Order: sequence, then C-alpha cells, then structure tokens
Amino acid sequence: MAATVFRQSHQLTTVEILDLRHFSSTDLRPLLDEEVEAWGSQLCWDYRSSAEMILRYVDAKILPGYAAVERGSIVGFSFFVYEGSKGVVGDLFVSPRRGDGRQIESQMLEHMIETLQSSPGIRRVEAQLLTHPTGELASAFASSGFQRYHRLFLGLHLRGKDAPQMPPVRLPQEIQTRRWMEQDYQPAAGVITAAYRAHIDSEINDQYRTNAGSIRFLNNIVRFPGCGVFDVESSYVAIHRPTHALVGLILCSRVKDDVGHVTQVCLVPEYRHQGIGENLIACTYNSLRSRNFNLLSLTVTEMNGRAVDLYKRLGFVQMSVFDAFVWEG
Repeated sequence: MAATVFRQSHQLTTVEILDLRHFSSTDLRPLLDEEVEAWGSQLCWDYRSSAEMILRYVDAKILPGYAAVERGSIVGFSFFVYEGSKGVVGDLFVSPRRGDGRQIESQMLEHMIETLQSSPGIRRVEAQLLTHPTGELASAFASSGFQRYHRLFLGLHLRGKDAPQMPPVRLPQEIQTRRWMEQDYQPAAGVITAAYRAHIDSEINDQYRTNAGSIRFLNNIVRFPGCGVFDVESSYVAIHRPTHALVGLILCSRVKDDVGHVTQVCLVPEYRHQGIGENLIACTYNSLRSRNFNLLSLTVTEMNGRAVDLYKRLGFVQMSVFDAFVWEG
C-alpha cells in the first residue's frame, strides 16, 4: 500500500494508491462513467464498450493496475497489460472534478512505470494515452528514460457544407480495390510488416516489426472491441491483379454510431506514389458517408510528414496532439 498526501485549498487530503485488483466493477463504474464522457467530448468516441470490457476484467481480478482512493471512493485509476517481454500502459484517468488531478496522475504513473520496469522479463514498455494532451505526462515518462513521439489526432467531416467530395482515384490497371474479407487476415499481416520496416511507427509499436506481431495487432483490431467495433463495410484492400497479392489495406472501426476511425492504412513500399493509399481512403470515406456517418478520424505520427501532408490535403483537420512513449530496457 502506498499513501500520497496532497494539500489544496488549505485542506489536507489523503489519497491512497492501491492495487486495482482489490476492487470490483461496482467500485470503479462511477469513475468510468466520467471517462466515457471525457472520450465523447474530446474525441467524439463512444467509450462504453471499452469501459464494460475493463469492468469485466476488474471483476475477474486479472487486470494489473492502481486505484487512487479517497475516503473509500475511487477518484482515479490506471491499468497496464503484459505482452510477452513488453508492457503496455492501457489507461490513466482521474476524475476531472479533482483540482489535484495532475498530482494523482503523476503518482499512479510513477507506480505503473516502476512496476513495469522492475517486472522480470520486461524489456520494453509502450504508452499512448489519447485523452492526455501532448506534454501533460512528459516529465514523468522522461525521468524514467522513455523516448517521446508526437502524434496527431485528425478528423474529417463527412456531411455538411464543409465536407469535401472525394471520388476514388484512378488506379493503375493492374490494381483493384475491394472490401475486406476474412481470407485477407494472413496476407494483411505481411503487408503491415513490409510497410513498417524501418518506419518511425515501428519504433512506437514493435508489433509492426514481425509477422506474428502484425497478426496480434490485427486480432486486436478486427476481433476485439478495444478500439471500437470493426466495420467491414468501410475496410478495404488493394490487390495486384496479375498475382492476386494483397499490396495495401485500410481498416476502419465504428467508435460511435456516426463516427468511423481508421485503425490502419498502409501499402507495400514498392506500390507507393501510385494513388493507391488515397483511393483506399476515398473508399472508406464514401462508404461511411453513404451510411450517414458524420466524422472520420485517424491518428498519425507527426514525423511521418508524407502521410500528414496527404491527410491534410484530403481535408483532415487536427483535433488534438498527444504523445507516444517508449522505453527499452
């Protein structure tokens, strides 16, 4: 048990940082309801399915993390997961009604980082916390040896006078696009691995470095609701007709009834600069628009200038900037 004492408004407040596995979904639900509201207001994201998944894991007592507790009530929580020799920070949230929220966040973050870095066999830790603006958590991660990368959260309106027209780009004759199919699962992993070889994003997410890691990434996107509900109708692949090889893809999830989020878009390197990526984005855009969606969002690493330029040329606008952090032991 760890106890932290904060002084605010001339009153002494004691917040204890305790193991999350001491608590139940009943204890945590009021705080997660606040987090659902935060995701909706900041990112136009319906976080309810993710919140319910977290609550199930809490009740199963299998989710490692910490709870900030004051007078028996949880005012903040965090969790992380282990993936082989890697640890991933999954969430960090403190009630926005707290004036001492930053201090509580810092305390929980210190506990998480210390736990992960001292865990036997853990050689890497990753963190991307979308609802925390860039710089907000930087000092705590930097003091523990993490590298920091800026990432942009971009949005594109699909309806209204500001919505652009986006007809599909004419493709080379040997390339065709079609909707995602279950048979694309294995070849898609190969495309992801090839697309991110020596790419900045493979420094941020090491799953992209191997075929097995790309399979795990796809499994999380397509088969689990952690990043919205996979939307097959707005997910497409690009095929090389002569060889039937998959050379590009765009995957989209529904994160709100009227909001789609691109979870992955990539091409095999030798097929870049032919309009294929732009065509895939147009296919997703038009599919969502035809079903009365209002917004399409995505994230991109700021250092990936070519992709940033493309998205902004297509009409995406910056909604927020957040940080990705990586530690190698």
